[in-house]
Amino acid sequence: MLLLVFGVFALVNLIASGTENEVLEWATKPVLMPLLTLWVWRNGRHKGIAAALLFSAAGDIALLNGDKELWFIAGMVFFLGAHICYIVTFLKAGARVGLAAVGYAVILGAALVWLWKPLGAMAIPMTGYGLALAAMATLAAGLRNWRVALGGGLFLLSDLLIAVRVAEAATIPGPPIWVMLTYLAAQFLIATGWVRYRQPRD
Repeated sequence: MLLLVFGVFALVNLIASGTENEVLEWATKPVLMPLLTLWVWRNGRHKGIAAALLFSAAGDIALLNGDKELWFIAGMVFFLGAHICYIVTFLKAGARVGLAAVGYAVILGAALVWLWKPLGAMAIPMTGYGLALAAMATLAAGLRNWRVALGGGLFLLSDLLIAVRVAEAATIPGPPIWVMLTYLAAQFLIATGWVRYRQPRD
């Protein structure tokens, strides 16, 4: 039932994002990650994943306050906390660093070369954030669970789209929903994939 409610709120939020309806965005976005958190908690009390989702909820709220640098940095700090929670949780579960590390290193390196100058003063903090994000995605792939692995990859893609927007390095074609679409899919896949991954072990 909670996942159904999450799906409804996610759909409305995507519509709000696509139509740039700020009222609907404020009405839906802050609720999304808490709903996933509650579902994760009810299905095994997975503290690390729940903590990551709550950090993400705080980041979502911070980023709702527009493109002001202070709020953007606050959002980045909250999401950094989320990635650290994911990293610690995945490591405790025995995630291994595999070939995915090479792929994500290449993607991150190429993105930094492309965006370094346009990012200006944000280049260094976003590099640190990018390293944590790539580490999370790498370890997600190291769990050998396709949902968690795909979720990690989509999270990286979502944040790469944000970086491109912040740097004003390119115009992303189509309606402005790609960031939220990839982000919501990422969090959903990580949360549901993790619960399924851990159930036989708990």
